[in-house]
Amino acid sequence: MAKSTVGGLEPAVSVVIPCRNEESAIRTCLDSLIVQAEPPGGFEVLVVDGMSDDGTREIVSRYVSLVPKVKMIDNPKRTTPAALNIGIRVARGEVVVRADVHTEYASDYVKCCLEVLRGTLADNVGGPARTTTTGLRQAAIAAGYHSWFSVGGARFHKAGYEGPVDTVTYGCWPKETFERFGFFDEELVRNQDDEHNIRIVRGGGLVWQSPRIRSWYRPRSGLPDLFRQYFQYGYWKVRVIRKHHLPGSWRHLVPGLFVVSLLVLLLASTFSKTARWLMAAELMTYLCCNMMASYLAARTQRRWGLMPILLGVFPTFHISYGMGFLLGVVDFIVLRRSPREFAGKLTRPSSH
Repeated sequence: MAKSTVGGLEPAVSVVIPCRNEESAIRTCLDSLIVQAEPPGGFEVLVVDGMSDDGTREIVSRYVSLVPKVKMIDNPKRTTPAALNIGIRVARGEVVVRADVHTEYASDYVKCCLEVLRGTLADNVGGPARTTTTGLRQAAIAAGYHSWFSVGGARFHKAGYEGPVDTVTYGCWPKETFERFGFFDEELVRNQDDEHNIRIVRGGGLVWQSPRIRSWYRPRSGLPDLFRQYFQYGYWKVRVIRKHHLPGSWRHLVPGLFVVSLLVLLLASTFSKTARWLMAAELMTYLCCNMMASYLAARTQRRWGLMPILLGVFPTFHISYGMGFLLGVVDFIVLRRSPREFAGKLTRPSSH
C-alpha cells in the first residue's frame, strides 16, 4: 500500500464531496477535511462540483492550487447521485468516504472511518446522526430531528449505538462494494443513499454504525426550508419502494397514512357526522402527542424556549413528508410517470 499522497503515489482513501452553489459553506467544510489526521496511506479530497455559478468554483480552485490533496471535478448533471458516481469512478483510493458540505467533522473522522471499516469488514460504515446549531429555530429543528416522534426510533439517530443498521449517515465503503452492489441510482435526487444501503443489506452485505465516527450536521434553520426538504424525501421514498417492492422500514409509511387519513375524513365530513367526530379525535390525539413530544424534546435539550417552536416543527416533518409521499404514489405507482421536474429543485443538492 502507498504511504503518502505526495509524489504521485496512490492514496488509501478518497473523500468525495458533492457540491453545487455552496459559496457560504465550502470553506468550513474543506478546512475541516484537509487537516484530518492522516490514515495509513493518506487521503485525497475530491470536490465534485455541479457547475456552480455563485463563486464556489473560484474558492475550490484556490484550495486546489494550495493543497495538493484537493481536486475539483465537474458534474454536468448537477445532482448528488451523479456527483457521487463521478467521484467514486475517478477516486484513486481503495476506500471511498462521502462528505457533506453542511457538516463539521472530527479531526479523526477519516481515520476512524477506515479503522471501523477494516475492523468490522462491513460494506459500508458511518457514524450516528449528530447536529450542531446556531439560533433557537435551528436548535428546535435539530431537537425535532432527533426525536422518536419524527424519526420513529431509527438507530442512526442513537448517538451511542454500535452495530448493524439499515442505513447510516453519509458512508465509507471499500471500492469493491460498488462492484458488488452497483453505484448510486442517478434517478433518485433524494434518498439515493438509503436505496443503496437497501441493496447492500438485502444483497447479504453489512452496514455498520460506530459512535467513534463523529460528524455534526447543520440542519435547516426555518420551517419553509424544512418543509421543502422533507416533502422531497417523502416524494423520492416512493420511487425507492417501487424499485424494491417493500419499504426499507415500515415507519416510512406512517406520515403518508396520517395525511391520507386526514384527507379522507375531511372529504367524508361534508356528509358524515361520524367522519367529523373521527377527524376531531385524530387531530386531538395528534395534538396531544405533539405537545408531549415537544415537551420531552425541550426537556432533553434543557432549553424550554424550544417548546413553542417544536409545536410547529413536528407537524412540518410529518405533513411535508406525507404530502410528498402521496404525490410520489400518484406519480410513480398510479400514473407510472417520470419524476416531476420541480422534485429535483426543492432543496440544496448536497445535503444528506
